[in-house]
Amino acid sequence: MTKSQSLDDLFADLLARQENDSAKLPPVHLWDPPKSGDMDLVVDREGRWIHEGGEIRRERLVKLFSTILKREGGHYFLVTPVEKWQIKVDFAPFYIISASRENRDSQQAISLTTSTGETIVISAENPLWVDDSKGPDHPTPLITVRHNLPGLLSRTVFYQLVEWGQPSQDGGLYIESMGRQFLLGMMD
Repeated sequence: MTKSQSLDDLFADLLARQENDSAKLPPVHLWDPPKSGDMDLVVDREGRWIHEGGEIRRERLVKLFSTILKREGGHYFLVTPVEKWQIKVDFAPFYIISASRENRDSQQAISLTTSTGETIVISAENPLWVDDSKGPDHPTPLITVRHNLPGLLSRTVFYQLVEWGQPSQDGGLYIESMGRQFLLGMMD
């Protein structure tokens, strides 16, 4: 058995939860209708969906919209098989609100939860990275949620990962999940 297979077996329950979330999603990556127009809908930095200036407070509606979201280049769209409406996303369409870790047989898996209730296991398929394009004093932690759609980690979640992180000889602070290391930042 390979290391990858054994990790998949070891954390089968966590991966099954993530796969279950994915199985419920419509196949938006297969839909490519022509653009229908622009919609006055914004997903702000904290994952709030704002329509015509007012926050959408119906959780089920926000969750529905998050399932038909598609990214093409730097643009975001709500799509159906026959319609495609461009929306604005301030930073990332998903907001990560919690983290948990499981340690089994000296291996670790980190699960993240979005504000819409999706579970993501940090892995090669769902990598974590820190964008420091605004400078080292302004790290922006992100994860690929699905189909090139990023999620922004809340400050609380990022600090939790930093607390769980391990320093490396290269001066970096890394978090390990599913047999991979992900850089959280460089230490002074």
